[in-house]
Amino acid sequence: MTAPADRPFRVLVVCTGNICRSPMGEVVLRERLAAAGLAEAVEVASAGISDEEHGNPIDRRARAVLAEHGYPVPHHRAHQVAAHELGEYDLALAMTNQQARALRLRAERDADPRTAEVRLWREFDDTAPDRATAGEYDLDVPDPWYGEHDGFYDTLAVVERGADGLVAHLRERLGQPAEQLRG
Repeated sequence: MTAPADRPFRVLVVCTGNICRSPMGEVVLRERLAAAGLAEAVEVASAGISDEEHGNPIDRRARAVLAEHGYPVPHHRAHQVAAHELGEYDLALAMTNQQARALRLRAERDADPRTAEVRLWREFDDTAPDRATAGEYDLDVPDPWYGEHDGFYDTLAVVERGADGLVAHLRERLGQPAEQLRG
């Protein structure tokens, strides 16, 4: 799917509660796109498949790890993917296979002919297992919420690798030559 000519390409990053992985992905991808000169061509937002964290800010540990690595941490309030929201996006990036299934079900229920393509974040991580041979959970971005603070560093590393691949994918998809990259 390509974005209509009258608006930027829209990406929705999705995890469970929209307080850890998806906001981290949103922040990192937005920064990588800006560095690549694609900030005007691609909009990035995030959401969760659950409403359990609705209205909550980004997890304090995710905020700290992002800030420690020099990322701006914007004001954020968690929200669940709403009915027909996928129709507003061109690409929905799930952090896990379970979330991808939930997004596809959401799209099916919406029955909207214009719905986001659903992909996994780690499909764009060149260190991830090959999708054809990967097990069901091998392409999942690790959920740091239940673990120690160090888990957020591991998740950020996975998110950054995926973001790098996503920038290359989006540049190609938008027909932007590599030489237009900045920084």
